[in-house]
Amino acid sequence: MELRTIQNRIYEIRGQKVLLDFDLAELYGTETKKLKQAVRRNVDRFPNDFMFELTKDEYNTLRSQIVTLDNSGRGKYSKYNPFAFTEQGIAMLASVLRSPKAIEVNIQIVRAFVFLRKYALSHTELTQKLQELETKYNRQFNDVFEAINYLIKKEKKQIELRNRKPIGYK
Repeated sequence: MELRTIQNRIYEIRGQKVLLDFDLAELYGTETKKLKQAVRRNVDRFPNDFMFELTKDEYNTLRSQIVTLDNSGRGKYSKYNPFAFTEQGIAMLASVLRSPKAIEVNIQIVRAFVFLRKYALSHTELTQKLQELETKYNRQFNDVFEAINYLIKKEKKQIELRNRKPIGYK
């Protein structure tokens, strides 16, 4: 299982990084129905911060973002809204689904979440450093932006002058 494949299936919903039940079922090599049954049998292991069910609006918004899903075809998709599993919920799935494939996939999924967390932290640090530089050198940045805008306006004027129709005889 490639890390990139898993990362492409991680969505941000309600401010949390999650994997959806149908994607997990595909990764585990099982049916979504069976995965949901296993979760429902052990629902006390999945509090709201581990797993939640998408609302109809959330699901429709998500379906419009996932190009491969279409709305046609009776029985093609579940009539129930999908479950969204957080990183902790996916770890808990390992205790519910005990097949060797499920354990192997769970390890890869946890690695994908760890990678995304590291990336987000480095991105946050970079943003913070840029903000510090902006506040420290704010006046200099303003001068540079003003100079660039002046040059752009000057270039536009020159282009306009070149595009004018000549007056008189040549």
